[in-house]
Amino acid sequence: MALALGGCASLGGTHASTTTSKIAQAQANHEYRSAPPPPETTTSAASQPVEAIRGFASAYINWTSDTVADDMRSLAAQSIGQARSAMELAAAQTANDYELQRGGVANSGAVEAVAPLLGHRNQYLVVTREVTTATATDAYQGLRPAWHVTVATVAEQAPGVWVLSGWQPES
Repeated sequence: MALALGGCASLGGTHASTTTSKIAQAQANHEYRSAPPPPETTTSAASQPVEAIRGFASAYINWTSDTVADDMRSLAAQSIGQARSAMELAAAQTANDYELQRGGVANSGAVEAVAPLLGHRNQYLVVTREVTTATATDAYQGLRPAWHVTVATVAEQAPGVWVLSGWQPES
């Protein structure tokens, strides 16, 4: 029996020992190093960080219940990293949101300011003024415009090619 098992193991050759060593490494260190993911590509970029942020922010805050899921998918395609993940999640959550659709909810606003976040390389504070409305519900009637602050992070993918890599609404 031991001979038979030993013979099977030798048939596996390098693959069996490589697999075993990777499993042993993961069990010993509780981690396994894998190859880095391929670089993310985007459908658009800007020549300056603030330009990338303003374009993204404006698209993020101006939507209707009919366009919001597609708008978030478009923003996901235009961004990388955490920003892409956040937009993909937003698209999935809004795609079948019955209350959003039934109420005819919309959001509109303007990017009022974009400024570097002191002490944080490639991070900016984004200030927007937004109002949410609805065509088929009174839930937003009389709602005044509100100020919002978001921390945006940008990445330079190549010299002079900036994309959004982080989007963290704070208020």
